[in-house]
Amino acid sequence: MSLLSLSSSFFLSLLLLLLPLSLASSYPYKASYRIDCGSATSTTDPFNTTWQADDRYYTSGATSIVSEPLHFRFPHEKTLRYFPPSSGKKNCYIIPNLPPGRYYIRTFTVYDNYDGKSHSPSFDVSVEGTLVFSWRSPWPEGLARDGAYSDLFAFVKDSELDLCFYSFATDPPVIASLEVQQIDPLSYDAATIGNNHILVNYGRLTSGSNQWGPGFSNDADDFGRSWQSDAASRSPNAKSSIKSVSTRERITNTNQPPNYYPMKLYQTAIVSSGAIQYNLAVDAKLDYLIWFHFAEIDSSVTKAGQRVFDILVNGKNVTRVDIFNSVGSFAAYSWHYVAKNLSSTELTVKLVPVVGAALISGLENYALVPNDLSTVPEQVIAMRALKESLRVPDRMGWNGDPCAPTNWDAWEGITCHPNKDETALVISQIDLGSQGLKGYISDKISLLSNLVNLNLSTNSLGGTLPSGLGQQSLVRLDLSDNQFTGSIPDSLTSSSKLQLVLLNNNLLEGRVPEELYSIGVHGGAFDLSGNKGLCGAPSLPSCPLFWENGGLSKGGKIAIVILSLVLFSGVLLVVYICCIRQGRNDYDFGLPQDLMSLSAKRNRYQRQKSLMLLEMESQHAKGLPTLPLNPR
Repeated sequence: MSLLSLSSSFFLSLLLLLLPLSLASSYPYKASYRIDCGSATSTTDPFNTTWQADDRYYTSGATSIVSEPLHFRFPHEKTLRYFPPSSGKKNCYIIPNLPPGRYYIRTFTVYDNYDGKSHSPSFDVSVEGTLVFSWRSPWPEGLARDGAYSDLFAFVKDSELDLCFYSFATDPPVIASLEVQQIDPLSYDAATIGNNHILVNYGRLTSGSNQWGPGFSNDADDFGRSWQSDAASRSPNAKSSIKSVSTRERITNTNQPPNYYPMKLYQTAIVSSGAIQYNLAVDAKLDYLIWFHFAEIDSSVTKAGQRVFDILVNGKNVTRVDIFNSVGSFAAYSWHYVAKNLSSTELTVKLVPVVGAALISGLENYALVPNDLSTVPEQVIAMRALKESLRVPDRMGWNGDPCAPTNWDAWEGITCHPNKDETALVISQIDLGSQGLKGYISDKISLLSNLVNLNLSTNSLGGTLPSGLGQQSLVRLDLSDNQFTGSIPDSLTSSSKLQLVLLNNNLLEGRVPEELYSIGVHGGAFDLSGNKGLCGAPSLPSCPLFWENGGLSKGGKIAIVILSLVLFSGVLLVVYICCIRQGRNDYDFGLPQDLMSLSAKRNRYQRQKSLMLLEMESQHAKGLPTLPLNPR
């Protein structure tokens, strides 16, 4: 082999060796937010992490601080945003302009008697329209005073993350901080599980170590995950035989896609010659994704078969593990299992030795929460436009998805139901009578293709009725006692199902569409009274022949067209005649001047000759001799 080929081979081998390291060191997902809820300024924690003020992200609410600020270590744990009843029952944090993908979301929630009422609130929390956390009063004393971090993994598909709160009775929901970190979309076996579930953390445990991770230590985790000590989750019966082990040796296969598990997770472990058992609190009737982490960090294990153990989940033997046989020593090894439809509120995980001692480095347990149905996107657009145009007050809580989660009531005054194939939610009713609204009806209302009932009566709404008003599904329409102007759009009669139309006491004008007052003939009802400008319907004045709706009627426009055609035809005729006459004159050639003089002399001679003949005839008649005309 030549020196050149040897050199090339060496550098290629070096490149292949360094490539995994370069991939591991470059985390490609950059979208990240850390929000200090209730803070008016940015803050920095002891780990040099910057937390930004929340003023651009919340829909409403008020701010406060915990009653004992010195009890909390970090600035973002001391400030609060809460949502009183005046903010409505549903309020949200909305993070815009996110790249579509998967995100790690963590909140810190604390009460600490910030309001002096000694009453921890009851409320729910949803992410992307799916219920994920429920807080019920009274909270355990330690939880109310110290607070708690909660986290999950969710997909964001529309470039906007909605984290919403729903209050019960008059309890104001509360939040202290919010973190959002983009992660690998293929993480946690998304290719198999799909993107229609939210993974809610029910326990992320590190074995043989204290709590660590972002927010608790300087140890990094690309996803932002924090890891709790597993000590509190172990079964008391097995604690005496358990030993903690650790190493400073480098562990391979770490910090790599798609899960980017940090090396620190695999540098500690617990071992036991007896069984290792975890008792994990869960909610029944859900599936749970359990992720197991191992690394053979005992240098005395040098071959396969020296450490073998079984894993049992709720008493079922689900797999047998031989770490060395799978990846060798000082290498990370992970395995996961889905426990389906649990009937109990406790999930047991047990490691039973077969050969040697059982060993585990960490354990994760996630509830697989199915995504709730959400409102059809174009109807969300329509409702947000109506929120702005109708100037819906904050007290009505029109925030987030209009219909989701299905566990909650829809927006106040809104009724929803699943579409025909039950893949999404649609809006069937808007009932906002007597709500003090002062805006107008957005033309986006035409996107509400399933709207059956629209009631905006007894408000102070104005403007013209949009041309899109009159969906095929519409049955009842009540816009009475407002200040609407202009004409009644023909589209209003496009629904064959329309049974009730109340437009009385507005400022409408012009001709009433014939199809509208025919509703009464087919058993429906309508009321157009109190609109002085309307005409052309029973009990209303007749419309002027050529004038309606503040302008020319259809007949007037036709008459103008006919008159214009007649005038145009007349102009064409005159032009034609003039052209014909001009054409004839073009052939009257003038005679030369000499010819004209000769002709004149000849005409005088002829007239003289005629006179002489007449005189001779007269003399002959008297008997006088005739003289020759030309005497010789």
